Amino acid sequence: MCYLGCLYILRFGPLQPYPCTRTGATETSTTAPLSPSQIAIIKATVTVLQAHGDTITKVFYENMLSARPELNNIFNITSQITNRQPRALARAVLAYATHIEDLTKLTNAVQRIAQQHVSLFVQPEQYDIVGTYLLGAIGQVLGEATTPEIVDAWTAAYGVLAKIFIDTERQLYKADDNWIGWRKFRIAKRQKEADDITSFYLEPADGIVPLPKFLPGQYVSVQIPVPKLGYNQSRQYSLSQAPLEDGKSYGISVKREHDDERNIDGMMSNMLHGSYNDGDLVELSHPHGLFTLDPSDVSKEGAPVVLISAGVGATPLVSMLQALAQPSSIRRPISWIHTSRSKAKQPFAEVTAIAESIKDRVSIHVHLRQGPDGEGKPRLDILALDQERDLFVHDGRAEYYICGPERFMLELRTKLAGLGVDKARVHLELFATGEPGDS
Repeated sequence: MCYLGCLYILRFGPLQPYPCTRTGATETSTTAPLSPSQIAIIKATVTVLQAHGDTITKVFYENMLSARPELNNIFNITSQITNRQPRALARAVLAYATHIEDLTKLTNAVQRIAQQHVSLFVQPEQYDIVGTYLLGAIGQVLGEATTPEIVDAWTAAYGVLAKIFIDTERQLYKADDNWIGWRKFRIAKRQKEADDITSFYLEPADGIVPLPKFLPGQYVSVQIPVPKLGYNQSRQYSLSQAPLEDGKSYGISVKREHDDERNIDGMMSNMLHGSYNDGDLVELSHPHGLFTLDPSDVSKEGAPVVLISAGVGATPLVSMLQALAQPSSIRRPISWIHTSRSKAKQPFAEVTAIAESIKDRVSIHVHLRQGPDGEGKPRLDILALDQERDLFVHDGRAEYYICGPERFMLELRTKLAGLGVDKARVHLELFATGEPGDS
């Protein structure tokens, strides 16, 4: 999944419960509503969070992971090194404080995060740990400015949204009742898709099939041990193989990540590329995610689908394309729009064959930013594409699925809006709190 490599599961700790009452796996969390004075205090701290949020969250992670090293099994260590995780948490806390009087504005974010939490088996008791260290970090950074009233208000606020998370995640766990916990899978086949992208086809080590069905666009969490760290690491990867009738395997496609600015290799992606071969074992979670397309939804018969991706962002979209090309799928016009740095970086050569099998209802546009002679080209500009054949902008039923770097996705959504496309029909694979770029 993607460019993020990705997810920082407990980064949204302040949006989770503290304190709450629980009596086991099926407990019901209890919290009291915020009082008007507590709401006023939370709103008043917005400017403080803008000024000190990054420092608070960095202290929070340092203190918690030092005192509770077992949580290193959960967190993305690379994102700790690059400070992306603390920054993401700071943005989450700020979003919560900003919308404290109308939490419905965070509904989409809550739903996404809950899916991600369940994919990584986050448990209710871990939220108390997060709450303890988050409130401690606020006090440590703000010092004497942290009045008892501020602590009381944030403790209550933490609990209110926490109940939403715990209850939402409980329902998701129930839906996965035959698969709770990490499950071992064996690599049945590796397949090179591009210079830096490899697909791994995975079969359950216990031999129990069929595997649970999923919707194209969903992801699994993959966990492997990291000997040099002494703990596990997990990342979420989109399923790049459409659901199989026999349910014998899942497929993921992984880019070998490297942060050019900081000269840091993506830890897990590089381990998978360099050390994991046919026959080796990894652990997987049940599929999850809300960035989905249902190829059997008869209400969408004839409605165009525009699949737009950059680089490895094609991963969830190729699953959608495969599914839409199957005879059992409803018939929908399809536009595949993809951009990569070069031919060597362009994944999924199979797209051409898939398009040929349904050539009466699919168009393909591939934009390479580097020609065969190495000459650079401008970035993909969807405004230069055919608005009817490629974008279907005048069809009010058309849907748009976009996956790639966050900036790429947000810019495309803005451009589509400028062409008159309703935002509700534009779906992005985002991993941040709220809707980035929205006011």
